[in-house]
Amino acid sequence: MVPLNHYLILSAILFAIGTAGVFVRKNLITILLSVEIMLNAVNLTFVAFARQLGTIDGQVIVFFVMTVAAAEAAVGLAIVIGLFRHRESLNPDMFTSLKW
Repeated sequence: MVPLNHYLILSAILFAIGTAGVFVRKNLITILLSVEIMLNAVNLTFVAFARQLGTIDGQVIVFFVMTVAAAEAAVGLAIVIGLFRHRESLNPDMFTSLKW
């Protein structure tokens, strides 16, 4: 049986990679992927604690988080496509104002 600490360390590493991706990258699609990595790190933590406590509460929360993440990815991708069609760039520095 793998101890809880291993899951938490892996989750912290994944969250740090996602955070670094959000702050370092200059492409909106990679930023959205980094946010998804961060959400998966949190999901791993929920599942690890649910396994440790012997309940399914964490797994239920993960189900809802994954549902919201799928909707967020769809809406985010639609916004990115709309911005790309208007500005022909995915550089976040180009989107400093909300004017079209």
